[in-house]
Amino acid sequence: MDVLKAIKLRRSIRRFKKGGVSKDIVKRILEAGRWAPSGLNNQPWRFMVLEGDNKDGLSRYTHYSSIIKGADKVILVFLDKKDSYNYEKDLMAIGSCVQNMLLYVHSQKLGACWLGEILNKRKEISKFLRLSSNLELEAVVALGKPLKGKDKGARKSLKSLVVRV
Repeated sequence: MDVLKAIKLRRSIRRFKKGGVSKDIVKRILEAGRWAPSGLNNQPWRFMVLEGDNKDGLSRYTHYSSIIKGADKVILVFLDKKDSYNYEKDLMAIGSCVQNMLLYVHSQKLGACWLGEILNKRKEISKFLRLSSNLELEAVVALGKPLKGKDKGARKSLKSLVVRV
């Protein structure tokens, strides 16, 4: 698939069919993420994949619990502060990492939703998952087989987004 077409057609999927996403597909999703660019090639991301009771336990920390409960698996992406050299640049790198994963998910005819509101509960989630203090939660991606077709996307016009001097 043409990359620009994939970018334009990808949508956030919030409702999923029952049924599993194989470990092999998950491994390839993480592989897509790890090939994202990062400053000094420091690759500051770390991944955790949750399913079953752990996934459902995570759902307590967001208003969007139904998305997490309905997903087959959830991928958590962390900033490893031990490998961080510049916080802002590392956050941008993690954003690229997640975008790579979302595009790969789309290419496999699966669905995913990048959740942000859950980050308001980072400290509580860190305790729940018994994380090392060097790991800071930066993204949560719910993953599964889409329940329905994708909605049409809408964007502001390019002209309205270009800043002129």
